[in-house]
Amino acid sequence: MPLYAGLMSGTSLDGIDVAFVRFEGRDERPTEAGLASFHSYAYDAAFRDRLRRACESGGPEELCRVDFELGRRFAAALARALAEAGLSASDVAAAGCAGQTVWHDPPTANHPGSTLQLGEGAVIAEETGITVVEDFRVRDVAAGGHGAPISAYFDHLLLASPERARGILNLGGMGNLTALPAGGADSTPVAFDTGPGVVLVDAAAQRLSGGRLRFDEDGRLAAAGAALPDAVEDWLDDPFFSQAPPRTTGRERFGPTRLEAWLEERLARGDGSGDLLASLTEVTAAAAAKALEWVPFEVDELYLCGGGARNPELARRIAARVAPRPVSPLEALGWDGDAREAAAFALLARQHLLGHPAGVPWATGARGPRLLGKTVPA
Repeated sequence: MPLYAGLMSGTSLDGIDVAFVRFEGRDERPTEAGLASFHSYAYDAAFRDRLRRACESGGPEELCRVDFELGRRFAAALARALAEAGLSASDVAAAGCAGQTVWHDPPTANHPGSTLQLGEGAVIAEETGITVVEDFRVRDVAAGGHGAPISAYFDHLLLASPERARGILNLGGMGNLTALPAGGADSTPVAFDTGPGVVLVDAAAQRLSGGRLRFDEDGRLAAAGAALPDAVEDWLDDPFFSQAPPRTTGRERFGPTRLEAWLEERLARGDGSGDLLASLTEVTAAAAAKALEWVPFEVDELYLCGGGARNPELARRIAARVAPRPVSPLEALGWDGDAREAAAFALLARQHLLGHPAGVPWATGARGPRLLGKTVPA
């Protein structure tokens, strides 16, 4: 089966994921699909801080330099993953690169949307000798869509069930839900951002630990605290949660700048670190549960993926909020939950090369399906 690579750097800014995925057939829906291998490489602390600053306040010079530096890092990650998997560049039909979202401005009734992802595909192609398909979101935004969550296309083709309505909840820096009605890939799902995934929890753990922690490992600090109802409502009062899909969000709305002011205010009131982390964890869980209210059919079961799925305290709080629906990791469906987003961009690279429009207007609100991505030949 042809092999494609998917490259991903998410809103949590923790590193680069590389997935190698095999797809059989040439129709839009592969006759077979399977993860060949998955690799994850963390950013060093200095580059992570540089990337965060670029996302929050980078000028044109810094954004230009980070664009090419990310391209070099994507290329290095892809080359390392090839070596670890025992593969060569000639084994890969193409690499789909999601890029690093630096700014995302979704469309509103008053203005068209815009979105910016960095990680120069020409650098990746030049340094690896592999054809690169990049910049998937921009065509959807140009067609009036939100450009996200386009990973929902992967769920629609490969994870739907003919008998059960499934929810796929991705807990990256931001959270997004794909709701798949019973009927398999022939039915029409809905997908949209739920709000913050782990971005607030991670940033608060770093801030409250004085930089000792990058995240709340296993949710231990949150589990030791108690969610403060008024602190939770500070975030859930945001108008985003009353906005009907299609909808997207990012660090511009739920990010460290706003979080820092909130933490200063809550700490001045005497709130403890554990209670604040418990409150932010509860915000993510409540956002997931509130998202289900926008789904026009009953979701029978929920599957968690992304970095937040490995946080047992967050998973516990989500399960409590959505009961009696069963909540399971995506691995129960035979896919590595950490690899799902990178695998989705491998699929999008395939669709681009085969000429299959892979837009998801049912998720993004675009005027129709479009051929997503731009090709940089090897």
